[in-house]
Amino acid sequence: MSSAMQKEAAEAQENTGYGDHSATSNALKIKEIPGSCGIPFVSPFLDRLEYFYFKGQDKFFQSRIERYGSTVFRANMPPGPFMASNPRVIVVLDAKSFPVLFDNTKIEKKDVLYGTYIPSTKLTGNYRICANLDPSEPSHTKVKQFLFNLLASRKSEIVPAFRASFITPVFTKLESQIASDGRSDFNKLNDHFALEFLCDAYFGTCPSKTGISLDTKAIMWLLPQLAPLASKILAERFFPLWFLEDLLLHTFPIPSFLVKSQYKALYSYFESVGAHAVDNIAAQIGLSREEAINNLLYTTIFNAYGGFKVLFPIILKWLASCGKHTDLHARIASEVRSAVGENGQLTITALENMDLVKSVVYEALRIEPPVPYQYGHAKKDFVLENHDAAFLVRKGEMIFGYQPFATTDSRVFGSDAQTFVPDRFVGDDGKLLKYLCWSNGPETEDPTVGNKQCAGKNFVVLVSRLLVAELFLRYDSFTAEASKISLGAQVTFTDVTKAKPKLA
Repeated sequence: MSSAMQKEAAEAQENTGYGDHSATSNALKIKEIPGSCGIPFVSPFLDRLEYFYFKGQDKFFQSRIERYGSTVFRANMPPGPFMASNPRVIVVLDAKSFPVLFDNTKIEKKDVLYGTYIPSTKLTGNYRICANLDPSEPSHTKVKQFLFNLLASRKSEIVPAFRASFITPVFTKLESQIASDGRSDFNKLNDHFALEFLCDAYFGTCPSKTGISLDTKAIMWLLPQLAPLASKILAERFFPLWFLEDLLLHTFPIPSFLVKSQYKALYSYFESVGAHAVDNIAAQIGLSREEAINNLLYTTIFNAYGGFKVLFPIILKWLASCGKHTDLHARIASEVRSAVGENGQLTITALENMDLVKSVVYEALRIEPPVPYQYGHAKKDFVLENHDAAFLVRKGEMIFGYQPFATTDSRVFGSDAQTFVPDRFVGDDGKLLKYLCWSNGPETEDPTVGNKQCAGKNFVVLVSRLLVAELFLRYDSFTAEASKISLGAQVTFTDVTKAKPKLA
């Protein structure tokens, strides 16, 4: 390390409070960040192919950890040419370095939701929506407060809406399909009824009750935004077509005008059903009607619906795999039924007494987070630490974290870090929960207008726990086949064992 860089590192330590860390932290040797981004254009293109097709995400990162002997290194992140002008990032892949991405004093979160590329604002009504705003921007405070107030105003409706608009129709159809066909595609049911539930919970009405079908429109609108991060849609079955898929998805943006009519229809729907929220809640905090509607649309479709499309199958996948050779299903069923008591009514109070249910949800979020990527730009020079060393990060550099590696760090979660352990968080008291950061922040902290933690963090955990609890109120056990798909898991139920009625 050069003397000039040593001086800069010392100044960065002093300016960021690095010198106030523990003695162990102070003893870490400051090193050059290993790795290289290679030849412009050529290396990012080759890295993209390796990342999506020839190694896959996990092997892409693991091979570089082994090559550099470090969980912090430099690399190119897709999509690269021609979609992203600057694919160069500093990669952080362990539980100690990853949380720097949540430090607002060091990291700026402006326009980094998608990473190294930015979709056109024409896809969001010409607004930069809340997820792309840094907390330092005035609009961030207004929009996030609007979302907080909306969720607070509807909190008593969540449980009944989930049972009426999701649980009852999904499991009624699931049982019917198993009876007739011997199997039921949960993902298809989830894709439809998750959106029904969200609109019922947020606005008191389901799209189907208004005669409007939003599913296809929502997916069509999501496609141009997520395509640069997706892979093996064509290549999953027809691998020789990987080059065509790469050209279509990763080289040039899908033009926004192709989904203009879909967005217009979605906007009209949210303008109608969200009128009360917009005219009352948004108006009270000085948020314009148009900005409020565009953010309602984005939050409901992209954040919540997109999240549940991925998360619910993940939870069920792990429950199915763990239930094959253990008593997990019986333990969960016993806990749920004991908590709800004689009347069998699932309430928030009853849910709070289900420690195993809560742990199962946390463990699913830990081992397979629905949003695996985090990005940010350094606001200033600072010293970044992993378990073994310290590195000087310069102002303006982009930092990228791949969360599945950070939340399966064996130096925090132990030798079984790669294993789904249902009761890992039972009685935890925050010891491990502070390293669970699926929501753009640690689980032990709450979202505020001053941070970038997901506004619906607690809502997501609550509804996920409801899914598990409702499942085992209805069934003693179930079996399902699960496979990995581009986003999350494909789950197909093959059998359900209905809960035995209580003896009088």
